[in-house]
Amino acid sequence: MTVLADRVPAGYFERIVYGRTAALVLLLCAALAGAAWAQTYPAKPVRFIVGFGAGGGNDMIARTLSRKLTESMGQQVIVDNRPGGAGIVAAVMVAKAPPDGYTLFAGSISTLATNVSMHAKLPYDPVRDFAPVTVTTMSPYLCSANIGVPIATLKEFIALAKATPGKINYASAGSGSGNHLSQELFKFMAGIDIVHVPYKGAAEQVTALIAGEVQMSCIQVQVALPQVRGGRLRALAITSAQRLAVAPDVPTIAEAGVPGYEATSWQGVVVPAGTPRAIVNRLYSEIAKALQSPEVTERLAAEGSTPGGITPQEFAAHIKSEIAKWATIVKISGARAD
Repeated sequence: MTVLADRVPAGYFERIVYGRTAALVLLLCAALAGAAWAQTYPAKPVRFIVGFGAGGGNDMIARTLSRKLTESMGQQVIVDNRPGGAGIVAAVMVAKAPPDGYTLFAGSISTLATNVSMHAKLPYDPVRDFAPVTVTTMSPYLCSANIGVPIATLKEFIALAKATPGKINYASAGSGSGNHLSQELFKFMAGIDIVHVPYKGAAEQVTALIAGEVQMSCIQVQVALPQVRGGRLRALAITSAQRLAVAPDVPTIAEAGVPGYEATSWQGVVVPAGTPRAIVNRLYSEIAKALQSPEVTERLAAEGSTPGGITPQEFAAHIKSEIAKWATIVKISGARAD
């Protein structure tokens, strides 16, 4: 009987052993190199790309974190606003950046979740092209009306919209943004016909509402609440499931006339795919620490937001679940990118 060794080419097993040993050596070297890189990182300034204009929720949290990271990491972290296309311009820029930890992206529910179902040919893949670091904030929207609209409550707004279908405009921070789809969900659940007008960010969105270019909008709390307190907007409802401590007199949409409604925005930091795990872990550690600092937690609470800080692995799972959730909302509402 012919034994196995008689049918195997000479040196076969030696090549297997050598190949496996070489692979293990390469993996070990890569791990050691990543650890050494993390010890010297950052050695130069870091860019923090924001996909929306200055003054919006993404911009505010990015600037707060940039100050804390500059202090803790010993290198300047510079916020770079690149608005356009509901964050697509900035997302593509980061996806193509070197995976070395020197380009961070202030991702959002739109850039990392809703854009997938809003665009037939999205020029990036939120799962494939980025390495998640952590969620930074969870925030509801404050739905407000222009003070010239003859209503005082959300129920009255719904009644007005039903009496004048297609005559009332609402603003969003861009087609496919979280507040765009939150308002499409509101339209569907309230059974009203109001017209979407997209802007390039929350700052332009709130300016348009104050000026009367649109009659209603659900805007990030930290952007809208100062305008409500200043008498320039009228608060109608909060999109979260519970009322906010910073605005206890403002009801939730579910309380105010649309039972079962709830929508929450979120922001998070990602880096280009392929960024060394040691760098991702260092960034996660620094950002999570910054989010728990009294300065940040107090500011977020005052704005109606909750600090994040989940692990990179948990954030990756969250992104995938949000992509699936909002794809369903897009299908129901028929929303499309302009």
